[in-house]
Amino acid sequence: MHAGQSHCRGPITRRTALKLGSLAIGSWGVGGFGLGDIGRMQAQAAMQSGVGRKDDNAVIFVWLPGGPPHMEMYDLKPNAPLENRGEFSPIATTVPGLDVGELLPLHAKTADKFNVIRSVAHQFADHGGGHKRFMTGRDPKEPTGFVNDYPAVPSLIAQTIRERRRGVPNYICGTDRGRHGIDTFSFGSAYLGNSSHPFMVPGDPSTADFKIDNLSPSEALADRLDDRVALLDKLDNWRRKLDKAGAKLESLDEFNRRALELVTSEKARKAFDLSLEPEAVRERYGRHAYGHRTLMARRLVEAGVTFVTMVMENPQLPGGLPNYVSYNWDSHAVNCHLFKDAQVRFPLYDQAVTALIEDLYARGLDKRVLLVVTGEFGRTPRVSYSVGTSSGVMQPGRDHWPNAMSMIVSGGGMRTGQVIGATNSKGEYPTERPLTPNDLWATVLHHLGIDSELAYPDHNGRPMPLLPFGAPIKELLPTA
Repeated sequence: MHAGQSHCRGPITRRTALKLGSLAIGSWGVGGFGLGDIGRMQAQAAMQSGVGRKDDNAVIFVWLPGGPPHMEMYDLKPNAPLENRGEFSPIATTVPGLDVGELLPLHAKTADKFNVIRSVAHQFADHGGGHKRFMTGRDPKEPTGFVNDYPAVPSLIAQTIRERRRGVPNYICGTDRGRHGIDTFSFGSAYLGNSSHPFMVPGDPSTADFKIDNLSPSEALADRLDDRVALLDKLDNWRRKLDKAGAKLESLDEFNRRALELVTSEKARKAFDLSLEPEAVRERYGRHAYGHRTLMARRLVEAGVTFVTMVMENPQLPGGLPNYVSYNWDSHAVNCHLFKDAQVRFPLYDQAVTALIEDLYARGLDKRVLLVVTGEFGRTPRVSYSVGTSSGVMQPGRDHWPNAMSMIVSGGGMRTGQVIGATNSKGEYPTERPLTPNDLWATVLHHLGIDSELAYPDHNGRPMPLLPFGAPIKELLPTA
């Protein structure tokens, strides 16, 4: 498989690859498997993977790029030295022993419906390396930059369920406009090709002029849609005769097919149409980008989308961001005033995430839908100070810290109201239940009924498992 190809030969399990590897080399030399054998292996893998037993399950993945400050949100240390603990205090929640930061009062009221994980860590402190490590479940070859060496796990999921047809894309991602490039957050699919990329939804869905690019056909296009389909069929026949450019054109064929399915799908248009929601619901989620992205995520999984990623960066305040607020969650002192930024950002985040959690439970989606809310790493336990680039004054901030991070998970049929893991007294590193991003991804795959040992061939034809290691987090598995 070479870069740019969209049609992967399909998954095999790592066990199957090991069993058949010597046979393949003995029968055909180092060149690899024959097409018939790959087909049989793919069918076997699909049966072994468990896809089909849980094919109605879905995941909402809320991504907080930049790295949210764990010691201001979910792992406060009121007894730490002043230079560590910051300005905010923990507040009690509906669950004894589960405290959150004082700027998350709606979390406090909803704590019985989510779990806090405080002990995930990895070793990549650069944004690029952190994104790649988290999203792919593998150590990146280059610790900087956002272009993946390996597929992001959501793309592996999309590839595994690629034959699923529900009138909506299987994998959708919402971002700020201009931030929807596949490599912006290391969402790339590497050797899988473009067909496993998400359907991107850029823009602020809370604005009156928001629309989904290329989703609704014009009247003229609708009148000529049958002619367009016929024309595409003719072009497809022509393209397939061009062996030299076959790989790129196969990718184009796949995008054409997906685009036409969307354009002709009333189900898809309704799923994206937030105006169909009652005004009270839209107000509860919040009339801002954070709120309406999470509302859209709920509508999309209800419509049949399997994996929805929603990126929360700019809170999209009227009139723009104050000079002490960062664009995303990267709360260096040069970017923002850590505590003033939190006073602006956290209430919007608090509203959006808790509305989604409450809605999933109220609508009976809490067993079918797994919600994960995380960034690529945490922030340094010690507060630093610097002159802000925009504010021009000395202000506090925290730097990158992959050695400890916090996240929340909800739904998925799991027992909730738990605190999983712990860090030391300064929030520096895990002291209980140390976990990695791979354990989280293994939990996601388990929820979707996908075997983490399924393997796809890389550029050199080597079978690469979905995850090289990691186990489902037992505290997050569904209760009997």
